[in-house]
Amino acid sequence: MKKSLPKLPLNLVWLFKMAWRDSRRNRGRLLLFLTAITLGIAALVAIQSFNDSLKQDIDRQSQGLLGADLAIESRSTLSPPIQQYIDSIAVEQASESAFASMILLPRTGDSRLVQVRALKGNFPFYGAIKTEPTEAVQNYRKRAGALLDKTLMKQFKVQVGDSVKVGTSMFVVEGALVSAPGQTGITASVAPAVYVSDEYLDKAALIQKGSRIEYSYYLKFKEGMPASQLASIEARLEQERLRYETVESRKQAIGRAFDFFDRFLYLVAFVALLLGCIGVASAVYIYLKNKLRTIAVLRCVGARSTQVFIIYLIQVVTMGFLGSVIGAILGSAIQTLLPQVLQDFLPFEISLSVSWPAIFSGILIGTGMSLLFALAPLLSLRKISPLRTIRVAEDVHQKDRDPLKWLVWLLIAASIFGFVFWQLGDLLQAVIFSLGIGIAFLLLVAVAAIVMWLTKRFFPTGWSYVWRQSIANLYRPNNQTRTLIVSIGLGTALLTTLFFIQNLLLDRVNLAGGQDLPNMILFDIQSSQKEGVKQLFEAEELPILQEAPIVTMRLAELNGQTIQDIDFEPEDIAFENEGPADEVNNRDNRRNRRTLSREYRISFRDYLVDTEEIIEGEWFPRVESPDDTIYISVAERFTKMTGLKMGDELTFNVQGALIKTVVGSIRKVDWARLQSNFFVLFPAGVLEEAPQFHILVTRSPSKEVTARFQQQLVLDYPNVSAVDLDLILSTVEDVLSKVSFVIQFMALFSILTGLMVLIGSVILSKFQRVKESVLLRTLGAQSGQILKINALEYFLLGSLASLTGILLALVGSYLLARFSFKISFVPEILPIITIYVIITSLTVIIGLLNSREVVSQSPLAVLRGQ
Repeated sequence: MKKSLPKLPLNLVWLFKMAWRDSRRNRGRLLLFLTAITLGIAALVAIQSFNDSLKQDIDRQSQGLLGADLAIESRSTLSPPIQQYIDSIAVEQASESAFASMILLPRTGDSRLVQVRALKGNFPFYGAIKTEPTEAVQNYRKRAGALLDKTLMKQFKVQVGDSVKVGTSMFVVEGALVSAPGQTGITASVAPAVYVSDEYLDKAALIQKGSRIEYSYYLKFKEGMPASQLASIEARLEQERLRYETVESRKQAIGRAFDFFDRFLYLVAFVALLLGCIGVASAVYIYLKNKLRTIAVLRCVGARSTQVFIIYLIQVVTMGFLGSVIGAILGSAIQTLLPQVLQDFLPFEISLSVSWPAIFSGILIGTGMSLLFALAPLLSLRKISPLRTIRVAEDVHQKDRDPLKWLVWLLIAASIFGFVFWQLGDLLQAVIFSLGIGIAFLLLVAVAAIVMWLTKRFFPTGWSYVWRQSIANLYRPNNQTRTLIVSIGLGTALLTTLFFIQNLLLDRVNLAGGQDLPNMILFDIQSSQKEGVKQLFEAEELPILQEAPIVTMRLAELNGQTIQDIDFEPEDIAFENEGPADEVNNRDNRRNRRTLSREYRISFRDYLVDTEEIIEGEWFPRVESPDDTIYISVAERFTKMTGLKMGDELTFNVQGALIKTVVGSIRKVDWARLQSNFFVLFPAGVLEEAPQFHILVTRSPSKEVTARFQQQLVLDYPNVSAVDLDLILSTVEDVLSKVSFVIQFMALFSILTGLMVLIGSVILSKFQRVKESVLLRTLGAQSGQILKINALEYFLLGSLASLTGILLALVGSYLLARFSFKISFVPEILPIITIYVIITSLTVIIGLLNSREVVSQSPLAVLRGQ
């Protein structure tokens, strides 16, 4: 005698058969579930796959990123002892002198501030400097040739063979610089590079006393960086106050830079996934409401509530899995677009490959999240009784205070927080981000509840039939008010916030370049050249808005101790701490010591400018007697970088002369404006006789005057550099537009996901409303009336959702402007109206398109189709 199979849970074959058979008629509606999750997973997989490829390429090309095993940076040439030490440890060396300078293009008459790089030696040892044509990288070293950044050549229409004047010398343009170790499209936009051979640099007469030059020394070892000697090498370089970078530190720096960017993109993609999950919950909720009678029949023929639950759980998990698989495949394909989107930010080419960890994690996250969001409506199936076959009014969502539903919501909240914490790695930031999402979600739910209550409580009985019917649909059974307001509102809030943030950054730039503010700064003016440069100002009728002498010096002692003897406390400086405690403390010590031991450009005067404000202490404008205490003023930002405080004693080394000072005041400085602001400011009466150069600040009335002035400046004083604020502002705007494009590209996933959720919600609402519309048609309602009823309902829903999302975006953007960017936030009305019109119109159009079936066919045909 055969043993009968247990009803549950071992009879899984029957459960899977029932799940398959039950889904045959309604798979089209389950597809809405699938599409809701697909795009969010596609975004996550695309980013993670790209990130995996990026990390692999960073590891593979780590030496090529630096171009050497060790790079040493200094603002002066190396002393003979340290040069001898380097000769003893390296098998090959190269050097580079880099400084800002003006160049003149004789063929076009244009001038431009560039970064001149003079190479000596066979650099790079790893990787390559890529040029067009390829042989240009060799030719420019053999004669007085130059390599110009490709963007610079394109901007000024420079051709190979043209001449460029650098200082007093003419160089032949051998080719375009495509890429070099560590160079990206962004750095080229801000400071385009011009490469010349070190052999011809002296003839250009560009290096004057006080010129700001960055010297880089590149070392190659016999078998890479010797790990056994790393500690001793670092100690010697620290002792000499030299900055340095190894292959490993460059790799970590690039990784950290892109890690922050990746985290942001992950969070944007995760918001898209959350929108998809809301669509999943909505789709499952509506799908199950259409299955109530089927479920009741199953209960009548003996199926247990747990069996019914598992049948529909199998359907949900299957569709979530399929949607995640499709999303993972789509994300793997989309990752090929990311290098094109991020090409200006990448220091090298990315070799893309399939990332199986990204695919598997995407499938796991997608399936898990879709299951979690679908569990709440699924749990209600356990309460469906067989009497539902004859009770019409019973609803799938009974108010039974099911404790399992609270557990599901806790799991959802925990999963959201866990993912955010995984990406940010910071508990406080994860809490803030998760709370932000939760508050936005609750606010949207509250708005939907309030709307339904108000429309029911204050129903306009005296209005026309079409209006009454449309408004009643907002709170009647089968309404979509909550689902549409939450899904559309969250999407609108995200996209509008991104738009406002972009405008905030651009406004910050525009604030720095106001109509009455300086727009040109001249620096590296020698004392003997100052009067001649002023005559150029007079010739063009340019005002001198500010004149500042600059003295170069180093800090010798702090409170009686040399910088090397000070044991810095890690909490004294607000650097990001990563790694073990000992490693963090050592790194903070190095950073603090480097900050204080750097070479400073310091000015002196007996007055404060309008960008400065004393916030602590007293400003001492002048020293009357050599025996008086010298009270200096330091910038607030500088105190945060170094831990300096009021009353600290600082001894500066000014060209060999030691000057003792005391911190007498702390200034708040507006660094956004392009004028001469300084970390440290001396009073008058101390540094007048010290070796110095000068800065002059002016405002040019037009681009034509600026171009004419700079051309004459390059001819008469080639070592003097001019910073054109208008050009910088346009460059910054270009950089911000590239960043904005990346953000908008990722936000596209949220747009498409939100659109799919919107379409799915509207289509599902059609299935709920079709019988109501057919009943209205049967009672004599005309097609035009039904279309108006649907149009008004979706207009009200779209308006409420978009306006709520915009309001959330306004609040979020204000908080960002107030506490992050420290500027006032004044939103523009036109973009807000545009966003509202677009979102609302899409809602109405999609709703009307889904109403065509009801109005284009007879009521009997529609019912038979259902």
